[in-house]
Amino acid sequence: MRKLAQRSERVKSVDLHPTEPWILASLYSGTVCIWNYQSQICISRDRTLETMAKSFEVTELPVRSAKFVARKQWVVAGADDMFIRVYNYNTMDKVKVFEAHTDYIRCVAVHPTLPYVLSSSDDMLIKLWDWEKGWICTQIFEGHSHYVMQVTFNPKDTNTFASASLDRTIKIWNLGSPDPNFTLDAHQKGVNCVDYFTGGDKPYLITGSDDHTAKVWDYQTKSCVQTLEGHTHNVSAVCFHPELPIIITGSEDGTVRIWHSTTYRLENTLNYGLERVWAIGYMKGSRRLTVNGESHLMELVVIGYDEGTIMVKLGREEPVASMDNSGKIIWAKHNEIQTVNIKSVGADLEVADGERLPLAVKELGTCDLYPQFLKHNPNGRFVVVCGDGEYIIYTALAWRNRSFGSALEFVWSSDGEYAVRESTSRIKIFSKNFQEKKSIRPTFSAERIFGGTLLAMCSNDFICFYDWAECRLIRRIDVNVKNLYWADSGDLLTIASDTSFYILKYNRDVVASYLDGGRPIDEQGVEDAFDVLHEMNERVRTGIWVGDCFIYNNSSWRLNYCVGGEVTTMFHLDRPMYLLGYLASQSRVYLIDKEFNHNLQSGLLPLIIESLLFQRHGIHSAFKLD
Repeated sequence: MRKLAQRSERVKSVDLHPTEPWILASLYSGTVCIWNYQSQICISRDRTLETMAKSFEVTELPVRSAKFVARKQWVVAGADDMFIRVYNYNTMDKVKVFEAHTDYIRCVAVHPTLPYVLSSSDDMLIKLWDWEKGWICTQIFEGHSHYVMQVTFNPKDTNTFASASLDRTIKIWNLGSPDPNFTLDAHQKGVNCVDYFTGGDKPYLITGSDDHTAKVWDYQTKSCVQTLEGHTHNVSAVCFHPELPIIITGSEDGTVRIWHSTTYRLENTLNYGLERVWAIGYMKGSRRLTVNGESHLMELVVIGYDEGTIMVKLGREEPVASMDNSGKIIWAKHNEIQTVNIKSVGADLEVADGERLPLAVKELGTCDLYPQFLKHNPNGRFVVVCGDGEYIIYTALAWRNRSFGSALEFVWSSDGEYAVRESTSRIKIFSKNFQEKKSIRPTFSAERIFGGTLLAMCSNDFICFYDWAECRLIRRIDVNVKNLYWADSGDLLTIASDTSFYILKYNRDVVASYLDGGRPIDEQGVEDAFDVLHEMNERVRTGIWVGDCFIYNNSSWRLNYCVGGEVTTMFHLDRPMYLLGYLASQSRVYLIDKEFNHNLQSGLLPLIIESLLFQRHGIHSAFKLD
């Protein structure tokens, strides 16, 4: 999702500040801008904030690389006049100016912990500068036979770095050693860019070249793992995203391509019409921003073009988590699986509504695929993880693999059977002991499936309900469905669309009588299978049933409950939060936010419901909130 678009002259490099909401962009015109992407305004040299972009001049020649040095509150920039300049970004005063090379400076790289800056140049040299020693050059790395386009430190071994050159090679170097450890004959044409893989244990790096390809390398075996083909011009920028399982490549063809970092499948192509791509910047960790009055936790990537800068948000806001009926919560932090037990909070601990719970987090294990969906089965014994077109069913306690297969989507029935959607034309149903029972080819394009009391398959225009046993059509309803929520009783159902939701009653006795009578079922199903009880013009973000009460949060992040068609606001949430479940023994509703994945002492919101009374006629409901 695009979050910022700023027109400017040609952008040659971009960088994101690790703590401030700032983008650093160096321009071909010789200027450097710092953009505040929270307020979408530029921080100028005189520290005024204006809606018009203001920048400070570095030189009259192109500034091809600029980086933040956050621990010193500096910006370091290298330019075509062969000088490196250092500025204090609070005052924009010059800290240091010195001639570094005898030709254009292509790249500067800041060591993550030591007082070092690397620079690479068209003079075919790489130099190491120590700012604690007055910016003296402490080492020169010679070996390339053409321009050195980029250098980058290895985040897993910061004593080593990689260099990319138009001599078609990648060289790996050690600080303190004048000769490269080894050289990769990487591409058929010049290499423009290189980046290291930061997640997991894979010893990988990625390169981009004028031969229009990007390549993934194992730098231990010195072998090419994968070639990414598809760009139609020089590949000018590459990166492994530090949090998400994706590779990002940018090209002079004007596109940014997003690839899956495990399957290497092309996931998306971005084209914002700003001509050639020159730089990609990213930041480790998420950043919370307020956009259009709403707070979002974002994985941010910034892209520099011929005609400006684009910032995009990647990933999902809603955490991948599930809670069983006993209060055990399992969630995914990337490929790592973690768990907490709400009952571990002492009974004598008083918790106010909205207070974050002090929970002891345990590492449960890891997952062989990147989790995009995670859900307990009804009795809580098993947990399914779905992602990358596959699913794995694990035991909830020991995290042992019990079954696996192909699936774009996975759903549980109310009694522990399950179904998978392998494609828009094939659905499979499995028994409780993981054996395939049926393979179904619907007569329409199945874009979504939902579980619960009935198996539901959705097109873009309608939803069809089927019984789990024989997969007979129960009812077709013409509505565009975003989500389904079944009550535990199996008699009540919420159908949520993009702008409204409907509460229906499922007449199971009517359906059973109809099916037992052997009467034919037409394409609409059993006419009286459902009664529409209520229609509410409100968007449901997440929801759960507690008895006959439907609890949900709406588009403005209010936590509401609906009983008998009457909606009451329980709580005003101060940030995006998502319903996990209801714990009957504590009469509490629990919610989670995305930050729970990153801050182990935060993210759960208990809402105490001390009494919940329902009467079928003249409905009475009472919520006592402590």
